[in-house]
Amino acid sequence: MKTLVAGVGYVGTTTALLLAELGWKVLGFDTDNSKISALSNGTLPFYEPGLDTLLRTHLSNANICFLVDPVQAIRESQVVFICVGTPSLEDGSSDMRYIRSVAKMIGNHMQEYKLIVVKSTVPVGTQKQVVQWISEAQISSIPFDVVSNPEFLREGSAVYDAFHPDRIVIGSDSDAAAQQVKMIYRDIDSPYVVTKPATAEMIKYAANAFLAAKISYMNELARLCDQIDVSISDIAVGIGYDPRIGKSFLQAGIGYGGSCFPKDVKSLLHIAKEHDTNLSLLQQVVYINETQYQYFIEQMVRRLGGLDGKIIAVLGLSFKPGTDDLREAPSLKMISHLLQSEAAIQVHDPVAALPEQLLHKNIVQFESIKDTVRQADAVVICTEWPEYASASWSDLIQLMRNAAVFDGRNVLDGEQMKAWGYDYYGIGNG
Repeated sequence: MKTLVAGVGYVGTTTALLLAELGWKVLGFDTDNSKISALSNGTLPFYEPGLDTLLRTHLSNANICFLVDPVQAIRESQVVFICVGTPSLEDGSSDMRYIRSVAKMIGNHMQEYKLIVVKSTVPVGTQKQVVQWISEAQISSIPFDVVSNPEFLREGSAVYDAFHPDRIVIGSDSDAAAQQVKMIYRDIDSPYVVTKPATAEMIKYAANAFLAAKISYMNELARLCDQIDVSISDIAVGIGYDPRIGKSFLQAGIGYGGSCFPKDVKSLLHIAKEHDTNLSLLQQVVYINETQYQYFIEQMVRRLGGLDGKIIAVLGLSFKPGTDDLREAPSLKMISHLLQSEAAIQVHDPVAALPEQLLHKNIVQFESIKDTVRQADAVVICTEWPEYASASWSDLIQLMRNAAVFDGRNVLDGEQMKAWGYDYYGIGNG
């Protein structure tokens, strides 16, 4: 059985290589010729630990190939995984043009029964729309099933998550189609949640919105902790032992980013608005996240006496460690604000590069932490890369003009930093 993965971005490439590792013959399709060319030559268009090894392995044993011909892609496959992007529009709704395009492509070129699996994160009700779009595009009536199968991959640990999922959610109106999807994942040891398509679509949004709410809750609480001389890090440890709360997503910082949380929370709010439902809690989640970096900058201005003319070293560009993804990264908002304040910026990230829109005469990216902090008036940690926690801070202080460190992720030992002579400021540490 040949399986087609339509859309070989982050989710699509990971899904395609998972299927190849499970023993299926996989076709990867995309309209981006440069992406297909890179993947065909064993090069990932993004950074994800361990995925490049899988790519080279399955290219060499011919379990996977990549193509740009839609006719070949559809006609040679029995199962189609839709993994295209659904970016946010200005009103917070999801841009469905890529989903619609793949659905019409399937309808135009299919000549036999197809099982279509929607893995993209999509608004509730999308499965019905995909059925309609495929049917409208068909030249003659050919049977097919559309199943919702949302992904729950974490950037930076996608390979592990793909092979060790917490659960596999399958939304289907057909028991036979649901069983066929389970058969595809037969070698994966995981609980299955088999439900209706709309429920499966909602599970994805509900999960991401809940995790975003945990982050914003801790970030808002951190603001109070700063005022009453209490450590938010100790609070996280104290409440994390409660199994009803759990230890994950309790780390205060300068806000969440990435391709999922910001987009999915706003999309869920848009869906609620369309149905005259007020999700006020999630509205506040978004507000806290969008103002958290501003709160941190206010602390910097207060401590430094202004930013004009200051040299600020920014450590970390990606929204989280283990990825080069800059989408909605708090660091970029921080940098933009610093530039507007007439500060000079020196940046470092182990894998991510400055985006084109931030290439500016007042900003330079360095390859080493030492060069980045040299002559700096302050260091700002925006991403909790392990390289920053393990850096030789006892020596780096000699390179700085002013030994102020603003730890936006609470990755350093504040007491030790002060003992070395730093003016150290974290988030919610009093």
